[in-house]
Amino acid sequence: MGLFDFLTNKGEEKPVQPAAKPQPAGGTDFFGNNAAPAAAPAQPAAAKGVSYTVVSGDSLSKIAKNHYGDASKWHQIYEANKAIIGNNPDHIEVGQQLTLPTI
Repeated sequence: MGLFDFLTNKGEEKPVQPAAKPQPAGGTDFFGNNAAPAAAPAQPAAAKGVSYTVVSGDSLSKIAKNHYGDASKWHQIYEANKAIIGNNPDHIEVGQQLTLPTI
């Protein structure tokens, strides 16, 4: 469609109708405005997920492979458990309780 077609066919165009807005479940507030339901408080990343106890022969990549199906997701496990593991992600100890975050 060229510029000339755009200018000469103005009468054939129909205006776009705005989409209907869904009504929130919360109803309206005192002033008649749509009231949004209260949001749940955010939880830290470590609080979400599954607890896992380290066993002999484990590594973060092995745990990630078994839990997520992808060994490269070991970074997420490390980030969620940095306070427990420390600065070296290769040094996890048998019996440590790790949180496996939901991804």
